[in-house]
Amino acid sequence: MSRNVYIAAMQASSGKSAIALGVMEMMVKKIGRVGFFRPIVAADRNAPERDNDIALMTSHFRLDLPYEQAFAYTSREAADLIRAGKTSQLLDGILERYNAMAGRFDFVVCEGTDFEELASAVEFNLNAAIARNLGAPVLLIVDGQKAGEEGHLGGLDFAVQSFEEDDCKVLAAILNRFAPGRMEALPDLLRHSRYAELPVFAMPQDASLAAPMMSEIAQALRAETSYRADLLDSLQATSFTVADSSPELFLSQLRDGALLFISGDRFGNLLGVMLKLNSASPVNIAGVVLTNGFKPAGAVAALLKDVKKMVPVLTVPGTTYDAITAVSRLHSRIFPGATRKITTALALFESHVDTQRLVGLLSAARTAVVTPKMFEFGLIQRAQKPRQRIVLPEGEENRILYAAEQILLRGIADITLLGNVQRIRTKISHLGLNLPGVDILQPAKSPHFRDFVETYHDLRKEKGVTPDMAETIMSDVSYFGTMMVYKGLADGMVSGSVNTTAHTVRPALQFIRTKPGFSIVSSVFFMCLKDRVLVYGDCAVNPNPDAKQLAEIAVTSAQTARTFGIEPRVAMLSYSTGSSGGGADVERVREATELARSMAPDLPIEGPIQYDAAIDADVARTKMPDSKVAGRATVFIFPDLNTGNNTYKAVQRSAGAVAIGPVMQGLRKPVNDLSRGCTVVDIVNTVAITAIQAQAGT
Repeated sequence: MSRNVYIAAMQASSGKSAIALGVMEMMVKKIGRVGFFRPIVAADRNAPERDNDIALMTSHFRLDLPYEQAFAYTSREAADLIRAGKTSQLLDGILERYNAMAGRFDFVVCEGTDFEELASAVEFNLNAAIARNLGAPVLLIVDGQKAGEEGHLGGLDFAVQSFEEDDCKVLAAILNRFAPGRMEALPDLLRHSRYAELPVFAMPQDASLAAPMMSEIAQALRAETSYRADLLDSLQATSFTVADSSPELFLSQLRDGALLFISGDRFGNLLGVMLKLNSASPVNIAGVVLTNGFKPAGAVAALLKDVKKMVPVLTVPGTTYDAITAVSRLHSRIFPGATRKITTALALFESHVDTQRLVGLLSAARTAVVTPKMFEFGLIQRAQKPRQRIVLPEGEENRILYAAEQILLRGIADITLLGNVQRIRTKISHLGLNLPGVDILQPAKSPHFRDFVETYHDLRKEKGVTPDMAETIMSDVSYFGTMMVYKGLADGMVSGSVNTTAHTVRPALQFIRTKPGFSIVSSVFFMCLKDRVLVYGDCAVNPNPDAKQLAEIAVTSAQTARTFGIEPRVAMLSYSTGSSGGGADVERVREATELARSMAPDLPIEGPIQYDAAIDADVARTKMPDSKVAGRATVFIFPDLNTGNNTYKAVQRSAGAVAIGPVMQGLRKPVNDLSRGCTVVDIVNTVAITAIQAQAGT
């Protein structure tokens, strides 16, 4: 049976999703193949709406786990079995479903029930019975807010005692939503607890996790969205305001995050709100709900069309009272795609739970293979310490701003954004983002600008660059960002979401230049397959490398692999394996292999070798039985750009692999290029990679 943990709450709406998210990430970092299982879900089996937490975990952690295999029963099915006196049958069915999926994973996070169909006492006992039958230690979630207010841990004492009386081992407890002002009193509370030896962690209340997203509000109200549907998943409502009085009364009371309810026939109030949003002292509200079935039309719609700063405007058929009642009953969730909530939840868990101690309690073991999620989360973890400063020249691009928020909230790196300062700040406000401590520079207005111009002129005057040319060039964000790296004002640069690869790399080649002993800059992709991570190079930079360049690419790629925790075993790819074939292209690879061996004598390297012999152990036993690399290669060096680029894209599409890169290598300081089709996740990963390269002095 797989190692596991059972997350059990003492009451409904306890914040299990946030805790489960943190535990999943913690275990993925340490083990890799982590599964998620819910014995009982609230969603009906054949309903289009699926269990939120299963959808969240499988989506965020990219689990190869069909929905139907991630749970055993619906709450209605479980309740029917219990009422029929068939609890034993229910437990047997849960164990059977669990065992059917658990063998595929090294560790399984089990999340308990939601306290919906059954009485709380019955459901509490049921969770204890399930945990016992699964052989799972229990991670308890207790109402920390209540404990903080009452000044004792009676709820914790009762929960631990109850589980232990049912022969369940309580591993640790988390006081969730603990009052922030009471955190200092926690050690005293723990000393007076009956279970003072039990590891107890406290996570403070965070209003943003409870605040509903505008998309949830729209769904709960079954509303029609008239404006800015694109912001529904990024804006949260932290308070409600009825704006049916005169504008003089309610406009002065507006607060950031407010959701306004306006009777649909009071379009004047709506226009007043929009004027306030676009004034010199704006308020960043979450959105507007127009009630009674009215929606902007005619002259009002024409005016609103030209409003620069706009928020989601929802239209509902019912009354203002009905809409407020429905929203007040809404229990906000951390749903798939709620990036800001996910980031906040993970940040809270990481900063308030001693994950090293918790993992030790779970007796987790590391696997020999670096799996994709281990790799991805390892990036985040390694990038955080020591913290590096990464400059992002494309600071006016929305994807860059969304990524910057995640990077800063997760503590991955310090960020400098380049571009028009006012436009960037306006966009940050318009998108409802939180970028604590971000640095924003406009090249031509920066105090460093004149020094950068003079430095660039000194470096390039022999190439015909005049002072005027230097000033023009240094006004370009890519050149300015690269000079920040050159001057030590930033540790690395990431660009390319808007600019071309050439525009990103050219400045680095001009004055950062290559590392000693290397003549070229090259690149690798980290290919995240289902069960492992491979390194492909060069797939983005050098069209037709000669033997010496190919050898350099091999050695540099091996160094990159080792930097990121992948043990390098290098395959020099060709259409021939060993001495089975000949030709100019084969001989070039053979020569490159010998040069690479002389450059790095201790590096396991094989070539020429075909891809199948490099990756497949059965083929390797036939073609190269004595090779230490064949069948076990982790670094694949392609003979030319045409082969490499097409291969990585073919593997990416046909095998469903995630390609992280291109990661530039060979420079004195790290500069990395993004694809213009990159996602926010791609940007975050690339920044983490750049930070790690800077730490390693690449």
